[in-house]
Amino acid sequence: MAATAAADRIGGLDLFAGARPEDVAALAAAARPRRFSAGATLFQRGDAGAEMFIVLEGRIRLSVLSAEGRELSLRHAETGALIGEMAALDGGARSADATAVTEARVLALARADMDRLLAERPSLARAVVRFLCRRLRDTTDQMESIALYRLEPRLARFLLALARADVEAGRRTARLELALNQSEIADMLGASRPKLNGALAALEAAGAVAREGRALRLQVDTLTAIADGGA
Repeated sequence: MAATAAADRIGGLDLFAGARPEDVAALAAAARPRRFSAGATLFQRGDAGAEMFIVLEGRIRLSVLSAEGRELSLRHAETGALIGEMAALDGGARSADATAVTEARVLALARADMDRLLAERPSLARAVVRFLCRRLRDTTDQMESIALYRLEPRLARFLLALARADVEAGRRTARLELALNQSEIADMLGASRPKLNGALAALEAAGAVAREGRALRLQVDTLTAIADGGA
């Protein structure tokens, strides 16, 4: 991948929002392209965090295995997403498994390179702190949603999070292409597939969503009201 294309990918990540162009260029120079076939394991829970990955193409599932042997999907990372950053930044063990759902191309940033660049370039360090604070807020919101909200509001919050760019731009409607199937979404929301299907039908009946093939048309105001009022 050309250096300018890699810099464009890296500069578009939330992790490095606000970093100077020359700092993003230094990251791009350190990144290495890698490819994984469908079903391949990028890393497993408990592994050392030697690198982080930027997804260029494909889809990667982040999951954990319960003591009972049940796999719980945490999220699916698609084009433009960053995975493995936590262990790569703090040197700790991986907190989840990462598996390629489809063939995937990624850019890998080694922990040693990140440590060097963060020490040399303060704008990168500040960007990373801002990103981690946002990620912690998102995790807190997800835990609150599962613990306190009925499934319909949880689903509404989940869909709004997927359409965050449109919501933050103030759009009243958003078209959401769903790469995830209902079983995968149900796992992420702590529900069964039949209950997830019932919750989606309830959102349709309320006029909050409309199905368009594998896509959903979201009515942002209606969906936000359901998300905020369903504890």
